[in-house]
Parts: sequence; structure tokens; C-alpha cells
Amino acid sequence: MSLVTAAHLKKTYHSGDIAVEAIRDVSFSILPASFVSFVGPSGSGKSTLLNMIGCLDPPTGGSIEVAGQDITRLDRKQAARFRGRHIGFVFQDFNLIPVLTVFENVEYPLLMVQNRPAAARKKKVQKLLEAVGMGDQAYKYPRQISGGQKQRVAVARALVTDAKLVLADEPTANLDRKTAKRIIDLMRDMRNEFKTTFIFSTHDQKLMQNVETIFTLEDGNLLQRQKLQGGSDA
Repeated sequence: MSLVTAAHLKKTYHSGDIAVEAIRDVSFSILPASFVSFVGPSGSGKSTLLNMIGCLDPPTGGSIEVAGQDITRLDRKQAARFRGRHIGFVFQDFNLIPVLTVFENVEYPLLMVQNRPAAARKKKVQKLLEAVGMGDQAYKYPRQISGGQKQRVAVARALVTDAKLVLADEPTANLDRKTAKRIIDLMRDMRNEFKTTFIFSTHDQKLMQNVETIFTLEDGNLLQRQKLQGGSDA
């Protein structure tokens, strides 16, 4: 059974009398525990698709099911609740809250969407920080850690609610090549350990070489679905 299924998905933006078709009749399915990417030039619709899958932007037409829920039928509050419980996000600019410590940044989603006792939250956050190699940095602030470390924290934050789907928009764009490889390896390890599906949008060739399926977009159209053999370690 697919974790994500899109059927005849469309997205049109309006600016005055001008209509721009960002996504045009796109259909696809993604299995649980997948490691996949949407690729294509700027303006091809990659980020728009991620925003729709992530309940951030409703489609103009068609449907999207995530974990058996037709998210196109949810109102704004229901979409926010579903997103908080089921979907994690990793952004190219990290999006950590500067006035919170590393620990507090990872804990934040639990405070927002789950009623967990403090002791249970602490145990969960510490476990994930150890898993991403940031256990000894828990009480530092974002300004005190490197870009690669910030992205490790962002991965931990995305997983802390036990999300089975993580959406990562250009997650290696602001990292040097060596650090980017470490983050890619980390996300694959997290996929293997937690059976989480990772869906990327990217221009990064290194990331493309390490996913299992590539969906190629151009001008809002899905041109190709390419199945790779488990990704490459090259």
C-alpha cells in the first residue's frame, strides 16, 4: 500500500488576470520507507508538489492521499493537525529557532502537537539527538554550531513526532560537498532505522545518486519516473 498517492494533481496560481499552471495533471505513488526525489529546473514545480504533499498549499484539482488520508478534504485546522502528527520537514536554510537551544528546537514539535509528559519528551529528544550525532551539543544555540550540525538538528526535529513522512526541500543546498554527503548518509540511516519515507526536491547530483526513485518535472509536468537500484554510494 502506498504512503503517498497523487491523482490528476493540479495547481494554478493567479496574479491579476494571469493564471500560471504550476502543476499540470500529475499522478504518482510512493511506497512506505522510500527514499525518493523530485528533480527538474527552477520553476518546474518541485517545491509546489512538496508543499501540497505537506498540507501547506491545497491543490487546485485532483487528490492527494497521505497515510490513507485524503488531505485535500481537510480544512486548514485539520490540515495543520495532520501535518503536525504525520509529516516532518527539513529545509535548505535549516529553519531553527535562534532563541532556543538545540534540545528545545527538537522538542518544539512535541510541545505543539502532542501532550507528552516532560520526562517522556526529554527521553525522546535525547534519543534522537544521539542518533544524529548531536547528543553532546544539546544545550548550544544555533549560532554556536555549524551548518552541517544545524541540518542534523533539523533531521532530528523532523523525526521527533514519529513522522512516517519527511519532506526535504533542497536539504544540502547550503552545505559544502563533504558535509552534504554526511547529511545524505545520515538521512539514509534514519530511513533504515525508523522506516521513514524521505521525499526530496533537489538540484544536487550527489543526492540524486543516492535516492531510489527520481521523478523528473518540467513546466509542471511529470516527464519521467526513474527507478534506481537502491541508490549509489559513489
